[in-house]
Amino acid sequence: MAEHPDIALLTPYARSLGIELSEWEDGVPVMQVEFVEAVEGRPEHFHGGATGGLLETAGYAALRAELAERERDAVLKPINITVQYLSAGKSQASFAKGRVTKLGRRSANLTVEAWQDDRTRPIATAVMNVFMGEPED
Repeated sequence: MAEHPDIALLTPYARSLGIELSEWEDGVPVMQVEFVEAVEGRPEHFHGGATGGLLETAGYAALRAELAERERDAVLKPINITVQYLSAGKSQASFAKGRVTKLGRRSANLTVEAWQDDRTRPIATAVMNVFMGEPED
């Protein structure tokens, strides 16, 4: 699959946190955020909202990559997102990667994992349901 630079278009919120594309892995973008003041909650730990923002950004990036692969265009709107916080994010870079588990005509289901130094020990996971509307011409 060709890399799609437009997949990593970030929302203003994601940009304000410093979230960026880390790499492409098996045709799916891996997102990254460094530990900076904008993401700090209690001292030396990620704020839960910043972790949730990373998960959501990675989920949308994975969905956009899948849609681009299928040459589909859609306006994405959240239905819901459920985040499970598994351990505190420490003062180091965090990464997240999404996976499309179901892609329908009008909605998509995704799972997302965030980790730091050890991918086998996620710090948080999310399940997302996204509505895919017709683009307005």
